[in-house]
Amino acid sequence: MSTTVTYADVEAAASTIAGVAHRTPVLRSSRLDELAGREIYLKAEHLQRVGAFKFRGAYTALSRIPADRSAAGVVAYSSGNHAQAVALAGRELDLPVTIVMPLDAPELKVTATKGYGARVVTYDRYTEDREVIGAAIAAESGATVIPPYDHADVIAGQGTAVKELLEEAPDLDVIVTPLGGGGLLAGSLLSAHALSPRTAVWGVEPEAGDDGRRSLEAGEVIRIEAPRTIADGAQTLYLGSLTFPIIREHVTGIVTVSDEALVDAMRVMAGTLKQVVEPTGVLALAGVLTGAIPIAPGSRVGIVLSGGNVDLARYADLLSRARE
Repeated sequence: MSTTVTYADVEAAASTIAGVAHRTPVLRSSRLDELAGREIYLKAEHLQRVGAFKFRGAYTALSRIPADRSAAGVVAYSSGNHAQAVALAGRELDLPVTIVMPLDAPELKVTATKGYGARVVTYDRYTEDREVIGAAIAAESGATVIPPYDHADVIAGQGTAVKELLEEAPDLDVIVTPLGGGGLLAGSLLSAHALSPRTAVWGVEPEAGDDGRRSLEAGEVIRIEAPRTIADGAQTLYLGSLTFPIIREHVTGIVTVSDEALVDAMRVMAGTLKQVVEPTGVLALAGVLTGAIPIAPGSRVGIVLSGGNVDLARYADLLSRARE
C-alpha cells in the first residue's frame, strides 16, 4: 500500500469505480437556500450503494488486492457503513470478507453487512481494540486488512465524491464534509485543491468526538476515548497517519456540532427535501445551519451528505423528541 496519496490517485479511483458505484445526484432546494442564507449544493452520498460514500473507497481498495492474496479475503473493522461497503465490494469481487463490528452498532447496519455475505465478529468499543482484533484475524487467516479511512486506496476512492461534486457544481466558495477518521475529508481536500484551489474546505465532527479539531490545533494526532454520540459513523478515536498530513496541509478548519444540532439537520432534510439521512450524514449540513462555520451570506456551498443508514424506529424517535 502506498504511503502517499495524490489527486492522480483520485482520478485512477474514479476510473476503477466507474459503472460500479453510483454517480450520485447533487440536490438543490430553494427552501434550504433560504434557511441557510447561502446557495446549497448537496452531494447525495446517502443514495450511494450501501447507502454511504464508503463504497467508493472500499471497492477501490478491494479491487487492487493482488490475485495471489485474494483467496484469503479481507478483514475490516467498522461501526457500519465501511462494514457494508467492504461486504458488498467483496461480494462483487468474489472475495471472502470478515468484519469486526462493535456490539452497539446499529442493527440495521449489522443485518445489512451479513446480508452482503460477510462474517461479523463483534467487540466492545469501550473496552476492546478493534485494530488488534482485526490484526489477529489477518495474522491467522492471511486476509488483507482494509481499514475504514487510513488507507491510500480508500482515501483516493472517497475523494471521487467531491471530484464529481465540483464537476457538476464548479466555482463553489466552500465545501463541507463530515469528519470521523478523515478518509472523506482527506480525499475531498485532494480533489478540491486540484480542481478548485480557491475553495475553502471544512470538516465537521461531533462535539463528543473532537479529536480532529484538537489535532489540528496541536499540530499532531490527538487520541481520545470512544465518544458517546448519535453520530455512530464518527465515533473514531483519532485521525490516521495518512489522513492527518493531508488535512493539516489543506483544510481551512474543523468545527464541531452537538447531537441536538444533528437532529435538527435531520429534520430539515426530512421536512424540506424529503430525504432520510443518518446523524453522521448530516454533520456537514449541521455545521452550516448552526453557523459554526464562518461562511459569507450568498456563498455557493457544497455539502457532502455522507450516509443514510439509520434504523427507522431510531430515526422516528430522534425526530420526535422535543427540542430542549
